[in-house]
Amino acid sequence: MAITKGAHHIGLTVSDLTATRNFFVNTLGFEQAGEVPNYPAVFVADGTVMITLWQANNPQQAIPFDRKNNIGLHHFALKVENLEALKSLHQTLLNTSDVEIEFAPELSGNGPAHHMMCYIPGGIRMEFVTLGS
Repeated sequence: MAITKGAHHIGLTVSDLTATRNFFVNTLGFEQAGEVPNYPAVFVADGTVMITLWQANNPQQAIPFDRKNNIGLHHFALKVENLEALKSLHQTLLNTSDVEIEFAPELSGNGPAHHMMCYIPGGIRMEFVTLGS
């Protein structure tokens, strides 16, 4: 039996704290759970997981993550309720500025799960997954 019991929070350094915070709150419906303006950091939560967003000190000089050549976060995945919700989110993200869709909803392997992948404001690679149809 594993000693851990799931994720408490995920911490991400982003190039634009305001844009990334707005994506989570305005697009995905997260609540802002707190902030530390002089850090600067914002905490957002969906009722299941908290995500801590930190502003990169010098975003113009920051090196974007290359998932195939850097050690670190390849991506992170959040669950959605069902395939209809995943398809609806895809349509929303197609019209959301600073979001780059890597691939639209599709079967994950042989299924039954479906998933989609995108880059969100702040340059983070993110996956959305549903286990239901």
